[in-house]
Amino acid sequence: MTAMKNKIYTTILLVVYAVVATVNVAAELQRFEHLPTKADGSLDILVIGDWGRRGLYNQSHVAFQMGKIGEEMDVDFILSTGDNFYDDGLIDVDDPLFDESFTQIYTATSLQKQWYSVLGNHDYRGDVMAQLSPVLSHKDSRWLCLRSFIVDSGIVELFFVDTTPFQDKYFNQTKHTYDWRGVLPREEYLSNVLKEVDTALKESSATWKFVIGHHTLFSAGHHGNTQELVDQLLPILEANDVDLYINGHDHCLQHISSKNSQLQFLTSGGGSKAWKGDVNQWDPNEMKLYYDGQGFMALRVTVNEIGVTFYDVFGEIIHSWKTSKYTHMDA
Repeated sequence: MTAMKNKIYTTILLVVYAVVATVNVAAELQRFEHLPTKADGSLDILVIGDWGRRGLYNQSHVAFQMGKIGEEMDVDFILSTGDNFYDDGLIDVDDPLFDESFTQIYTATSLQKQWYSVLGNHDYRGDVMAQLSPVLSHKDSRWLCLRSFIVDSGIVELFFVDTTPFQDKYFNQTKHTYDWRGVLPREEYLSNVLKEVDTALKESSATWKFVIGHHTLFSAGHHGNTQELVDQLLPILEANDVDLYINGHDHCLQHISSKNSQLQFLTSGGGSKAWKGDVNQWDPNEMKLYYDGQGFMALRVTVNEIGVTFYDVFGEIIHSWKTSKYTHMDA
């Protein structure tokens, strides 16, 4: 009887989420508060992307090193830059891939923190509503995945953007099927996303602003630049003094500095299958790191400083970078 009740409850939740997701109206982005707990007010964050392969392609090795570094840092939460489940997302909320690629892999004590996730293009090939469903959060309380949303951590606000619907090629190709529920009509959806992100960035009073999406803005890797985002999203980021754009998609670790603003482009897409072997030429004054392999990224954020560190699959530091910002309160 209990199993039947749970099944009915699950079905009701999925129906509600399906209805909400297909209503395409402009609205304020959903906001979550995740304030610092350390005495000095700092935040420590891990960033992983392109990972969900049942532990294969060194996913388990990367997870092990994340656990070690997470313990050293006393990490506050984890960001996933999308392509959470390969190759074709989740079949439904009961898909064992969720447990086999997430719950059973990221088992370290330090990783039993909130995970904030965006969707990638591979996630859109499955049942998108399953990944967005609270049923998964009931199965593993760490899981939170939405299309576009905000995490307010006081000194920093993190703006998550659903980037897959921006790319024309996913709507034109016939090789794969994508779950566009909640996205169509596409023009209206994209217009709403851009307006909501722009408004939220303008209203933000946080010292630091980070934007997280799956797709690259700029990349020397296999996928390269995402021109639709360069044309539509980048001007909003530059106009609103965003500090970091964080993405996955290219299965590498990468740091590119903007020559037009303080904006840094950080790729953390080395959660599992990597080593593409094709790297495009880039201005060495802008390219601070390109590592064609597996690993993850760590962020340390204080009132005055951001520290970025990239780790490879062996837990070795391969690149670090810092920047400072002093507010009126510090003068």
